[in-house]
Amino acid sequence: MADSTAPHSPQLFFETITAFHRTGALKAAIDLGLFDAIGNTPSTSAEIAERCKCPERGIRILCDNLVILGFIRKEGDKYTLTPDTALFLTKGSPAYIGGAAKFFSAPAIADAFNDLASTIRKGRVHTSEEGTTAADHPVWMEFARAMGPLMMPAAQGAAALVTLDPSRDTKILDIAASHGIYGIVMAQKSPRAQLVALDWEAVLKVTGENARRMGLGDRFSKIVGDAFTVDLGKDYDVALVPNFLHHFNKADCTRFLKRVHGALRPGGKVVIVEFVPNEDKVSPPDSASFSLVMLGTTPEGDAYSFGEYQKMLTEAGFHDAKAHRLVPTAQSAVIATA
Repeated sequence: MADSTAPHSPQLFFETITAFHRTGALKAAIDLGLFDAIGNTPSTSAEIAERCKCPERGIRILCDNLVILGFIRKEGDKYTLTPDTALFLTKGSPAYIGGAAKFFSAPAIADAFNDLASTIRKGRVHTSEEGTTAADHPVWMEFARAMGPLMMPAAQGAAALVTLDPSRDTKILDIAASHGIYGIVMAQKSPRAQLVALDWEAVLKVTGENARRMGLGDRFSKIVGDAFTVDLGKDYDVALVPNFLHHFNKADCTRFLKRVHGALRPGGKVVIVEFVPNEDKVSPPDSASFSLVMLGTTPEGDAYSFGEYQKMLTEAGFHDAKAHRLVPTAQSAVIATA
């Protein structure tokens, strides 16, 4: 019960209604190359401004706000990067994720939240009839280009949960493969694993580039088309379904999972990677809040609990479903047997 004697404050309102300021500051820093301009050298705002080819006033104000947000540090008049910023937001780092800012700020994503009330009133996405589930939507090219590095920890966690038989050829199907990181990391577990990636043609160009770069060029093939209608093939040992089912309603998810079941060999595994909230649908916050993204960008998508996935999987013919948190990410792997 809330403490009725505690002082009232509108702080939560102001922090939430102005949250786009934080987004704008970070995106500006990425666009200007500010983090690379600081690099490993403690620098004044004048020095950073010269490297970014900008007037000093704007760089000084931006840097001070990035200090407030926790992305950089300030000692005297000099700024330095935090270890996390150096790792994730400098372009020379192999863990660079700054490119994801372009995806998250793309009109198909950002505009969905400009009039969320209209979406709720009408019961459909106000930006377009199908939202991001439209066939061959261009936003998925941005996703494929930008999000691969960000998915690596979850992909490694999911791969660690599945055993591949090294004594025989195995087949892995990566559905809505996008960047392909989930399938590539899984296939790297065994030199006899073959990876088949399914997505739209334009997106699969990125998948193929990543597969070749990560040593799977001769063990990679593709299926082009709609995952709900295209022929999936047969006798797969593993079917990966990363960040896909949340776009659809439960009935469509179940119908799709029946198709996946038919494509697996007996005893094969389906590996669903998703934001999976607890049954209360409000915890943990990072997973539960993903439902709002689906409300704004899809006609009928949602963030489903493990109990809901378990029911879908059972109805689709799977058994022995288990959920595994993919720490340190906010995602989980739900794995079941055909």
